[in-house]
Amino acid sequence: MTPSTGPGGPPGSAAGSAAWELLLPAAAAPARTRGRALQEALRDAVRSGRLMPGTRLPSSRDLAADLGVSRGLVTEAYEQLTAEGYLRSGRGAGTWVGDAVRPARPRARDLAPRSPADRVDFVPGTPDLSLFPRSAWAAAQRGVLAELPHECLGYPDPRGLPRLRTALAELLARRRGVVADPERIVVVSGVAQATALLASVLHAHGMRTAGVEDPGSPQHHDLYASAGLGTAPLPLDDEGLTPGPLYASGVRVVVTTPAHQFPTGIAYSARRRAELLEWARSVDGIVLEDDYDGDFRYDRAPVGALQGLDPERVAYTGSVSKSLAPGLRLGWLLVPDWLADDIVERKRTTDLGHPTLDQAVFARFVERGDYDRRLRVCQRVYRERRDALVAALAERFPGSRVTGIAAGLHAIATLPERYGPEEGFLARVAEAGVAVRPLTAYAHGGAAGGPVGGVPAPGKEVRLVLGYAHLTPGRIRAGVERMAGAV
Repeated sequence: MTPSTGPGGPPGSAAGSAAWELLLPAAAAPARTRGRALQEALRDAVRSGRLMPGTRLPSSRDLAADLGVSRGLVTEAYEQLTAEGYLRSGRGAGTWVGDAVRPARPRARDLAPRSPADRVDFVPGTPDLSLFPRSAWAAAQRGVLAELPHECLGYPDPRGLPRLRTALAELLARRRGVVADPERIVVVSGVAQATALLASVLHAHGMRTAGVEDPGSPQHHDLYASAGLGTAPLPLDDEGLTPGPLYASGVRVVVTTPAHQFPTGIAYSARRRAELLEWARSVDGIVLEDDYDGDFRYDRAPVGALQGLDPERVAYTGSVSKSLAPGLRLGWLLVPDWLADDIVERKRTTDLGHPTLDQAVFARFVERGDYDRRLRVCQRVYRERRDALVAALAERFPGSRVTGIAAGLHAIATLPERYGPEEGFLARVAEAGVAVRPLTAYAHGGAAGGPVGGVPAPGKEVRLVLGYAHLTPGRIRAGVERMAGAV
């Protein structure tokens, strides 16, 4: 049997037959779920456009006979979908697909960044996701689910679970030298949320502009703009932010990456760290310290966090995005006492707190030493990959220089003039299937045009920001060879 003549197709049409074929699996469902299955199948047929608005449906008696189900089941389905607005009916007029229904939108797309398999991707910012400790993480999840009290599944403290904040305070004090009070730690969904929260609160305190390192992270402008703050690019030299432009800018908040500046790769000198804090005190300002990869130093022990020198002038933030995986969306913000209440209230009104289970799992992961073990594994692997990159560049691009400290997940490579100009180099390597970013891509203003972090001003030289953590040594060598072949 087929539906009566209407937009869905005349009796016997392919469109009409196909629409009713969608109901056959529902008719074969177990008796106790058959009614719900039939209703859902009808909804799907209408949403998908297989049954178009204005299509007349068979009588309940005829459809029940064709499907081999009771008439009452069909009648109940018609009544339910009529009440919901999918169908319309009138005494003696039959049942029709409602005019208010529109076909469902296409299925959701995945907009997550992906790199084609045939391309060597040196774009920085991604760790090796294959190193994620699945077994240890799964064990932590099982342990948490077995022991977590029922009340912990309610709305959490907007600062985060006390268990996790306590574990983080111990971890950060031990590994990064911060002054970590669990009461002033807020668990967030990564550094981006930490930045947005702080920007919003500072805007409420009357601040309208944030100073940002130039070159620096490209996301800062958009994050601060969303909170109503503008950004002022501030130049760097090989010791860090230069004091003169900082004072002249008039800003009272500045965002920094002092342990391993992104992207130049320098570490702030002791003198420049002291000058930065003196600036913050003199203008009644605040420094946001983004310690995005502070655990990864390969030539010596990492320099402690800036926050440890003045906890009331530095807000400290970090995450597991480089140490575990960015998809976990798990980070922390350690705030000065004078901002703590406002930050916590803004976090509460933003999302009512971070997911409890994720927090409990990570707390257990830290407490049992799994996180420290993971950091040691990553540090060994990433050091080997940095060494592989430096060796490949020396072999395939003689005269090249790798600058910045031996740390983190990326390096700055300056290639000799014979490989320039930069624009032509980038075009050729892109055609060869290699993705790279020049240092100039991270400039917010004009500062990258001068000497930056010990890297000379751009001319015919090519200055690249090369991410290596997500690439095996073999893939690194192949990518460098492919670049060399292209130029």
